[in-house]
Amino acid sequence: MLTKPLIKTLFAAPKKSKKFGTLLVVKHQKAFMATISSHFLLFLCLLTTFFTFSFAIRPKHFNISTVATHWSTASATWYGSPDGAGSDGGSCGYGPAVSQAPFSSMVTGIGPSLYNAGKECGACYMVKCTKHLACSHKPVRVVITDFCPGGKCAAGHAHFDLSGTAFGAMAKPGQEKHLRDAGDLQIRFARVECDYSRTNIVFHVDQGSNPNYFAMVVEFEEGDGDLGGVSLKEENSTKWLKMVQSWGAVWKIDPGRELHPPFSIRLVSQYSERILVAKNVIPSGWKPGSMYRSVVNYL
Repeated sequence: MLTKPLIKTLFAAPKKSKKFGTLLVVKHQKAFMATISSHFLLFLCLLTTFFTFSFAIRPKHFNISTVATHWSTASATWYGSPDGAGSDGGSCGYGPAVSQAPFSSMVTGIGPSLYNAGKECGACYMVKCTKHLACSHKPVRVVITDFCPGGKCAAGHAHFDLSGTAFGAMAKPGQEKHLRDAGDLQIRFARVECDYSRTNIVFHVDQGSNPNYFAMVVEFEEGDGDLGGVSLKEENSTKWLKMVQSWGAVWKIDPGRELHPPFSIRLVSQYSERILVAKNVIPSGWKPGSMYRSVVNYL
């Protein structure tokens, strides 16, 4: 411990020795300053480690915006017909909607590193290519609607298996075929907000639903695009019943009894944790396979 006399001595003006004419306290002062410097450096290291760890455990898309700001590198291929929507619906469960507005075939399958067991279904990314002569260098927005399990998709790094339409959209005008002929490209990608031009959220009731079991696909969520939680509330009830992710963008509830419509649906966005309620959106007399459009969305 530094006592007051020692501190006073260390910070006192140096005195010359009568015998040697040297500074007697320089040695003590240097030792003291070295101690202070080492402690300060240790503090900086600990502080740097703390902030590095804090940001390392947060994916970049915790701060999703409409403007791509955090670009990363990925590989990209395409599948399906040259002007199509990839597969017929994809593993997220959107079905024919992938080729219709507002998806409009601008969709992609992704590898395991981004798919997150289907929790990223509905998320939006900007993608662009710059390494091919046919590349426009301009980003285009795509939506995750499918899973790409093998080949380059399983290589461990980020990979986008784009629809033919989305792959060609990265090209200069008139160069779409030349870009698709390249087959495999290095691209840049960034997570962004989904924007469906004010299209409201749609609930597509699963064909297997019945009075005791209810499942649905949630489509066209703006903002985050993907969901962290879904709940259902029955008629004349104040209790929200938790639904679970069945697969992809399909959410289900199996309470072991008859459910009483109309149903209100509460959505919680995956990363911003914003809550949105579609009141009585599933009517009495609902039918399996039917689509019900809400009057709400996140943006």
